Amino acid sequence: MTDNELTYEVRGAIYDVYKTLGPGLLESVYEEALSFELQKRGFRVERQVEVPIMYQGNRLKTLLRLDMLVENQIIVELKSVEELQKVHYKQLLTYLRLMDKQVGLLVNFNCDNILSNIKRVIN
Repeated sequence: MTDNELTYEVRGAIYDVYKTLGPGLLESVYEEALSFELQKRGFRVERQVEVPIMYQGNRLKTLLRLDMLVENQIIVELKSVEELQKVHYKQLLTYLRLMDKQVGLLVNFNCDNILSNIKRVIN
């Protein structure tokens, strides 16, 4: 599946989770629900994936974890905040770079319109 096809499918699952649960819950609730929804649709989902950090040829012991990795292809970073900030985009872009992935989705579930709160980020 291409990145475009997969992100389209993930966006549909995000919409269904939002339609069912609505805004205002904890990020962890949306993560679990979205993981369930994507797996139900036949996608392989990894949650809380460790992001390796290399510095001058050495792997740092500090742990970073991204929210979701779908089909080992698309990083999905979930938020439940008043408003997405520049740092959220930078965080996802850094995860994409460190994981050598091309496309990620940044999602804010704490909103009135989920479709305008799904942001595609390209490495």
